[in-house]
Amino acid sequence: MTIRTRFAPSPTGFMHVGNLRTALYEYLVAKHAGGTFVLRIEDTDRERYVEGATQVIYDTMKIAGLEHDEGPDIGGEFGPYVQSERLSMYKPYAEQLINEGKAYRCFCTKERLESLRENADGVVGYDRHCRDLSAEEIEANLNAGIPYVIRQKMPLDGETTYHDFVYGDITFPNKDLDDQILIKTDGFPTYNFANVIDDHTMGITHVVRGSEYLSSTPKYNLLYEAFGWEIPTYIHLPLIMGKSVDEEGKEVISKLSKRHGSTGFIDLINEGYLPEAIINYIALLGWAPKDTREIFSLEELVKEFDVSGISKSPAVFDYDKLAWVNAEHIKAMSDEEFLTHAKPFYDEAGVDPSCYALLAELLKPRITKFTEITEKLSFIKNYGDFELELFEHKKSKSTLESSKEMLEKAIPVLEDLDWDREAITEAMKTLAESLEVKNSVVMWPVRIAAAGVSVTPGGCAEVMLLLGKEESLKRIKYAYSRL
Repeated sequence: MTIRTRFAPSPTGFMHVGNLRTALYEYLVAKHAGGTFVLRIEDTDRERYVEGATQVIYDTMKIAGLEHDEGPDIGGEFGPYVQSERLSMYKPYAEQLINEGKAYRCFCTKERLESLRENADGVVGYDRHCRDLSAEEIEANLNAGIPYVIRQKMPLDGETTYHDFVYGDITFPNKDLDDQILIKTDGFPTYNFANVIDDHTMGITHVVRGSEYLSSTPKYNLLYEAFGWEIPTYIHLPLIMGKSVDEEGKEVISKLSKRHGSTGFIDLINEGYLPEAIINYIALLGWAPKDTREIFSLEELVKEFDVSGISKSPAVFDYDKLAWVNAEHIKAMSDEEFLTHAKPFYDEAGVDPSCYALLAELLKPRITKFTEITEKLSFIKNYGDFELELFEHKKSKSTLESSKEMLEKAIPVLEDLDWDREAITEAMKTLAESLEVKNSVVMWPVRIAAAGVSVTPGGCAEVMLLLGKEESLKRIKYAYSRL
């Protein structure tokens, strides 16, 4: 059997982390087994439809690297792959169930259904008022043009049990199952009904979705059984939770939402996270590899993914862990790949191309996101009257008085140098040795004078290479005059 999975998002807005993880796991389940990954757009909920959201889905899947084998944009033998283009096929299936005595037309008005809810003592479903109408009553209602929905006849007693690959056997009492609506008064299918029809007619073998659908699955299965169709393999995924801190400073874990930070894929990318790092991290939200490894490319995930590693327990989205994963992906880049990502920030900072190799060495191990480059290199363009207290540093044994002396001695030495890293470093070390002080007593004030900030990527030689000889000496002389 060829495994066929499907990602079936609704075009209702941005792609959030939960949706993306579902798509990823469906992709991995299929691709690990050499199967087929299908994209289907479920757009029949017109009230929630957002213009342009379908394109967001396409763009997100492309950026994430989750290439589908069949879908609205590339076709396939089971199309169409947009639900609104399949509308004509749903009602005949519902009418088939009516003819077989497994479904019925319900003519109850909206007002009657609301009164049922208002007068109910606790939770109540539909009272099955129309379930056993006579053929004459049905005919009269149809002739009178009374609107109706089509409901499935659910079993009134016994239990429905199904097997989930992650959660095992799950049983629900049938008395708790409402006679679910299959076709609404406007002729549109309900989500549950269209989902089952689409999955069966598209040959979907494995249904991967969030654990919030565990309680709905008996309804899906009773539809499969009513038609005499094979029930797919179910793989329900644990919830994704978020961390926050309450007013008392205690950590609170709750379902991931916008209040925890960015939860949209594109938003995370705009914050500086790499698509491949986001995918890597999301793969670990509810799945554990067989060893302790945590950094994967998408190709490696396809090879290593095993559904037996999916957990029942909720996963907690940790932005610090995402940043760590992102940093590891940055460290693993070649210098050429690093430059591709970093160059827009270099251009903004005014970096000379001769310094690209140096910056790859300095920044790759030090940044968690490329957006951090802006702040780390801000000293190249920005230089002002910084606080002179920056020259004071206990560990480096640097004081205002010693800094003034060191700069006075360093300026003529720097003026006579060929401007390269080794020459600058050796000159500063030689100067320190001649003055019988530690290297840091010279290098600290020279770096502070040149950069005007306390934290820089690299030491005094690297800072001065980034600035160039003319700018470095200009700044150092100005700082000396201030001292």
